[in-house]
Amino acid sequence: MSTRWIKPNECRSLAVLVESVIGQMLIPHAMPICLELDIDTDIPVPDDVNKVVSLLESLVSQSLEEMPDGGDLTITAVSSHDGIELELADTGCDVEQRSRRLPMVAAAIGAALSWQNCPQGGGAVTIRFPSTHYQQHRDAA
Repeated sequence: MSTRWIKPNECRSLAVLVESVIGQMLIPHAMPICLELDIDTDIPVPDDVNKVVSLLESLVSQSLEEMPDGGDLTITAVSSHDGIELELADTGCDVEQRSRRLPMVAAAIGAALSWQNCPQGGGAVTIRFPSTHYQQHRDAA
């Protein structure tokens, strides 16, 4: 039995996949997390669904570790001819003070990760999925 609202292999929309995966991760968190999603439902999952799920779970886990007392998690995505950028921003500590583990699955799908501080406090990680993977999955859809 799946622990997600929608089975990952049935997701074609990145927005639906992100909400399904992350929503289930927020429920057992000790303190409330306010989730804000800004992802167009027309943006497809940019690579192998299971690998994207693994990457999301790893990065969201890192964000949740930075917010033991609760906070805000904002996830946005944009699509362009260069590929897809997905950003996870949280109200945890600055990036210099946190563990920034690079999930191995990022290399497997050719995704580049970059961390930066948020102007309002906290940190963010941007995932850049290259256009080659994005275009292949867009054509398949």
